[in-house]
Amino acid sequence: MTEYHVIDDRSEFERALEQLADGTGPVAVDVERASGFRYSQRAYLIQVFRRDSGVFLFDPPAIGDFSGLQDAIGSIPWLLHAASQDLPSLHEEGLYPDSIFDTELASRLLGYDRVGLGAVIERTLGITLAKAHSADDWSTRPLPQSWLEYAALDVVYLVDAWETVRSELEEQGKIEIARQEFEAVRLKEPKPPREDPWRRLSGLHSVRGRRNLAVARSLWQAREDFARDQDVSPGRLVPDRSLVAAIMANPGSKHELGALKAFNGRASRTQLDRWWAAIEQGRAATDLPAERVSSDTLPPPRAWADRNPAADLRYKAARPAVEGVAEALHMPTENLLTPEYLRRVAWEHPGDDATSVGAALRTLGAREWQIDETSQIIADAFVESTQIDPETTETTS
Repeated sequence: MTEYHVIDDRSEFERALEQLADGTGPVAVDVERASGFRYSQRAYLIQVFRRDSGVFLFDPPAIGDFSGLQDAIGSIPWLLHAASQDLPSLHEEGLYPDSIFDTELASRLLGYDRVGLGAVIERTLGITLAKAHSADDWSTRPLPQSWLEYAALDVVYLVDAWETVRSELEEQGKIEIARQEFEAVRLKEPKPPREDPWRRLSGLHSVRGRRNLAVARSLWQAREDFARDQDVSPGRLVPDRSLVAAIMANPGSKHELGALKAFNGRASRTQLDRWWAAIEQGRAATDLPAERVSSDTLPPPRAWADRNPAADLRYKAARPAVEGVAEALHMPTENLLTPEYLRRVAWEHPGDDATSVGAALRTLGAREWQIDETSQIIADAFVESTQIDPETTETTS
């Protein structure tokens, strides 16, 4: 078995960069994080492979400055699997590819039944990869040899798989489609921070009253601050269900909070003063949050018949038409057109012609190939919807 090791000093890092620069062809790149263990989503291992240079496992916290790696491979095409997951962590290290090829996304466009890396490697190369360490804590040091082998193989076989997947895209006439999709992923801007991120607290729907919501906000923020300071996933300190249980129990004292069995987690008792202070702060707050917040989220389609009957009919006509195009192209419907985009144009009704529908889809973020494939189909369906008898249809999600 090949022995792998982590590059964690500058001198070895510099030598690796020289070897990568002398390699040939595209470079395979992967990232291992410590999701669910650490507060941040930073990379704790970056794997890089290029033919005629070898595989390199870099330790980001130890190396720090990755500008040399950016200079060495930034202009070379990067091969990634599920690039949307890895690019944000790579960006944190100052790593930005000029172009990418996403084997996971390509596999979806090709209509593969399974698109995980192991499944794609097995389908294209006949090699079975163990996925035993994908959910492990990659901030662990030293990393076990079995983990390093797993991490290395994720990139070692990616170049060979890329050749097969790319060839299939060419055979199906989907190279340009893939190029547009890859570029959209590469250039995608990060989502803006949520205005009230504490409202994502699991179980918050059971909390009633603005004062209790203020307590929820205060507890969430106290946990968030402590998690950030300790670089620990917030849920590992005190789970969401425990925060909600504390709110619902409405303890009268710190002692009562500490005695609450449902209030658990590794920091529930060691940081009891912190949580009790947060509860008191929430109870004393004068800026009470609204019980309901305005949102531009569309209602579920099952409610459209009552709330917007015309949109309901448009959606009923357009959805199967788009699904038919996806079936003809041998790809999932969601890759042909983001479902939310179809719901939006059906609800807002930009017009019954392909130009108007296409402009609306473009504004939403659809790629040109998607507009070319669907705008006329959707426009025709909108016209057809005016002929549908609403009494004979049922709305689906």
